[in-house]
Amino acid sequence: MIDLFYSALSHDGLPILLTAVTIAGLVRGFSGFGTALIYVPLASLAMPPVWVLTAMMIFDIFGVLPLVPRAVRDGRVSEVFVLVAGALVGLPAGMFLLTRIGADEFRLLISLAALILVVLLASGWRVKRALSQRAKAGVGVIAGTFGGATGAPGPPIILLYLSGPDRPAIVRANNMLFLVLFDVAFLALLAAIGYLEPEPVMIGVILTLPYALAGWLGQMIFDPQRERFYRNIAYAIIALSALIGLPVFGW
Repeated sequence: MIDLFYSALSHDGLPILLTAVTIAGLVRGFSGFGTALIYVPLASLAMPPVWVLTAMMIFDIFGVLPLVPRAVRDGRVSEVFVLVAGALVGLPAGMFLLTRIGADEFRLLISLAALILVVLLASGWRVKRALSQRAKAGVGVIAGTFGGATGAPGPPIILLYLSGPDRPAIVRANNMLFLVLFDVAFLALLAAIGYLEPEPVMIGVILTLPYALAGWLGQMIFDPQRERFYRNIAYAIIALSALIGLPVFGW
């Protein structure tokens, strides 16, 4: 175990990973979303796709545990379960794709998805009517499929909530609860198909503390009265991360 810890600690890409996870945690803390869309494009510069996602699922589960009680209090738990049920249907297909695409294709997919999401949200697009439970389950299926391939199930969920009329506290809470439950399911399936390796798990453990601290700080500075301001900051950081992660620059 000690050897594994030192091996993870000496990983060449650790400075990139620490920077990415700190920024992602801060944004997740004040917006309730953005971890994968910020962390994955940047971390992909330092590790292969499956390692990137393994580490993220570890720190994303343990790093946000202090925030879960508030999310349960503020969110709609029954609605989150509908979304998770749909995600479990789509997850295997997405993970099948993950294990078969190359690093450049992976980076291109997640970076383009992040940029498209930012454009849609910043444009002011809004859902005009409330979705049925069946429609929400369908959104969950799409999220699970995309999340299985990229580790980022958030975009469909973000579009569902951030483009709608719900209060910021509900949006943040539901996104957070959904993502935690998705992470648990992702890791379980990854282990079941034999892709859960020890070193990226240990890297995820190492990244948990900076992620948790950054998330706590983001939650502390969040002001519901300035919700639009925080959204715009999140959009800008996600877009920048996606641009950096695009494989066209030869990094």
